[in-house]
Amino acid sequence: MHPPSYPPSEPPHHRGPGDRHSPPDGHGHGSDGGHGHSHSHSHGPAAPVSRHLRKVIAAILIPFTAAVIVGLVVLWPGGVPSHKRSGVGFDRQTQQATVTTVVAVDCKSVNASGGGPVGDTPLTGGSSAPQTPAGTCKKATVRVDTGKDKGRTFTEIVQPDQSRQLHQGEKVVAAYEPSAPKELQYSVTDVDRKFPMALLAGIFAVAVVVVGRMRGVMALVALAVSFLLLSLFVLPAILDGSNPLLVAVVGSSAIMLLALYMCHGLSARTSVAVLGTLVSLSLIGLLGSEFIGWAALTGNTDDNTGLIHGLYPHIDMSGLLLAGVIIGSLGVLDDVTVTQTSAVWELHEANPSMGWRGLYRAGIRIGRDHIASVVNTLVLAYAGAALPLLLLFSIAQSSVVSVAGSELVAEEIVRTLVGSIGLVASVPVTTVLAAIVVSADRPATADAASAPVPARGGRGRRRKR
Repeated sequence: MHPPSYPPSEPPHHRGPGDRHSPPDGHGHGSDGGHGHSHSHSHGPAAPVSRHLRKVIAAILIPFTAAVIVGLVVLWPGGVPSHKRSGVGFDRQTQQATVTTVVAVDCKSVNASGGGPVGDTPLTGGSSAPQTPAGTCKKATVRVDTGKDKGRTFTEIVQPDQSRQLHQGEKVVAAYEPSAPKELQYSVTDVDRKFPMALLAGIFAVAVVVVGRMRGVMALVALAVSFLLLSLFVLPAILDGSNPLLVAVVGSSAIMLLALYMCHGLSARTSVAVLGTLVSLSLIGLLGSEFIGWAALTGNTDDNTGLIHGLYPHIDMSGLLLAGVIIGSLGVLDDVTVTQTSAVWELHEANPSMGWRGLYRAGIRIGRDHIASVVNTLVLAYAGAALPLLLLFSIAQSSVVSVAGSELVAEEIVRTLVGSIGLVASVPVTTVLAAIVVSADRPATADAASAPVPARGGRGRRRKR
């Protein structure tokens, strides 16, 4: 048997048992499949960055985190301020109810043209103008299941042309107006959707946990924390009179820190994603503030915002619009920044000798595909939400210019474009930050990888710790 050949610069004594895990070329990043290279791929995360870079990252993130905590303490509301109910839209008392019986009646006999107890809001969700009765109507008896009037019954007349019909045994939501005559105090306003919505949420949670395992569990916990911050801090603080923009910045920053570190761990990789998200959110806030003011968008464009302004006239509605832009962009930004940071880290793992410029060029090529898909997703999401409105403009045969210039559509355009600009900017910003951070540790990482080999001998595998 002939002994294995070595490069001229490699002395034969490297055949010793203590170095049997080293690649033949003597470098931890060789391309021949030696143990030093394959070991770097056996772990997901890259080697930890140096103490110096950890200090630099901490010097940025610790003051930022402290500022967020101070903002939460200063702006934390004492609860949602009380107000006298207007009885309009969502601002009315409701109770759970059940349809006990449904019988057919002649529409004329029950004055179905508008004089009957059809409730404040028609079941179709459309106009409440009187309609000419035609054919056979339904007279439903509804039992109140909750509240001080539990067990009380009332009747509801359903016309044959209404899209939503009542059925015996159906669970519904009943609106209550105490100032109305007793026979008209209750009316059916919607159906009870608790069970299908809860079932869908359960299926979603199971799917996330089955596929994501522990990461999926942490993602669900982070999602719950995000909803808690929105419901306990962001919304009450805005209603309490705090500046909506400031509340959105503090709230979204807290959500970002908790969600990213809970889902992806406390590491330099996650910290780079946090920095990239922070820079992009700042850009979105700046652009949103400028263009909302420049386009003279009031934020008061529909019945819901009009009701909010009527109940709480001190709320800055244009600031509320900007707050919505920032919070709405946060979820997609997290996805982009985490993906780009992970891509750069994996590129470095595959080729540790690549400098930051090479890592940036390779990472930005990945990012371009991400930009195309994410921006398209964002635009289609907003278009889908505004589809009924766009249909109305199409029916009216309005020109594209007039449609885009209306405040209803202009809000969505500004929201979409400002968020998309922030998403596009997040790719190069996060990529260059990740490339600089991970490549700055290349020499130290290489030394750390090669130093233990001769010292530990045949037990070099302990580097996996």
